[in-house]
Amino acid sequence: MHLREDDAGAHPAVTPIYQASAFEADSPYFYSRKNNPNVAELEKVLKILEGARHAIAVTCGMSAIYMTLELLRSGDTLIVNPFIYGCSYRLLQRISQRRGFKLVDLDFSEESNIEKIPAETKMVFFETPTNPFLKTISIEKISQHVKKKNPNAVIVVDNTWATPLFQHPLELGADVSLHSGTKYFSGHSDVMNGVLLTNREDLAEEFQETRFYGGLILSPENAWLTRRSLQTLEIRLKQQQNTCAEMRDFLIQQSQVEKVYYPEIDGHQLKGYAGILFFELKGSYQKFMQALKIFKTGTAMACVTSMVAQPWSGSHASMTAEEKKQINLGENLVRLSFGLENPDDLKNDLLDAFRVL
Repeated sequence: MHLREDDAGAHPAVTPIYQASAFEADSPYFYSRKNNPNVAELEKVLKILEGARHAIAVTCGMSAIYMTLELLRSGDTLIVNPFIYGCSYRLLQRISQRRGFKLVDLDFSEESNIEKIPAETKMVFFETPTNPFLKTISIEKISQHVKKKNPNAVIVVDNTWATPLFQHPLELGADVSLHSGTKYFSGHSDVMNGVLLTNREDLAEEFQETRFYGGLILSPENAWLTRRSLQTLEIRLKQQQNTCAEMRDFLIQQSQVEKVYYPEIDGHQLKGYAGILFFELKGSYQKFMQALKIFKTGTAMACVTSMVAQPWSGSHASMTAEEKKQINLGENLVRLSFGLENPDDLKNDLLDAFRVL
């Protein structure tokens, strides 16, 4: 019963999975609901990638967003840019109604709206580039405006689509940079995870307590898989970046395409961009989607295989028709996520689908 082969002298080439719920009294890990060697190693890597003092790994991106909302109390004001993932928007609405804090929509792609952020704001939440339409939101301008009025306000940036390779929100004034690591960090559609990154000690302590008492820590298996995937992050994103730019130029030339959405890479805030774009389709999405052979349908994205999706019925399905109308989201908007296939094969697949329209 007590026989155990300790790995102290094994020197494995990679860190093994620590499938343990508890540790002995002299271990720094105590209990896997609080910490685990695989989670700790992943967090060290993520801190280096984003230049953060603290990283808190959790079960998924939605868990990370939920944990930021735990900072808010009844009567607080949360400002949100409505161009975000549909489930994120619905979560913010749901929690604000139940907790009694005020939720205010402001479109920050119109920079004049930044001046409308009220002085009593406790938190600002936005994605950049936005989902959908890939609009760029100035992290610096929002942070400077808000902090001037309320230094204790919390600026939260969902950095999932930019990734730490191309954007560092904390360096630009954000208090929290969060990711759905299920996307690029995983990159293979086989593991879910989320992460909160911050330089603020007070926020890190809050997040760690919420994770511990809420049981939201990432499992050792998922931490191990994510750590494995991060070793190819730069290689994957560079190819996806090249493919995405090439496919943007290709789509602009197609008569069946009304408009292509691709972010502005200014070299200051956003230093590059990887593998997802949107376009307005002339014709039936169902016919177009059914004619594709290489592009697969579904919710996955930012992975090694190319995917097609309709935001109206997919990523933003939880929003009402009126809410979609308010952000100009129509049924003819198509999202393409590019994997590691040959771009010529992807072009031919799209051309075959365009011919059926």
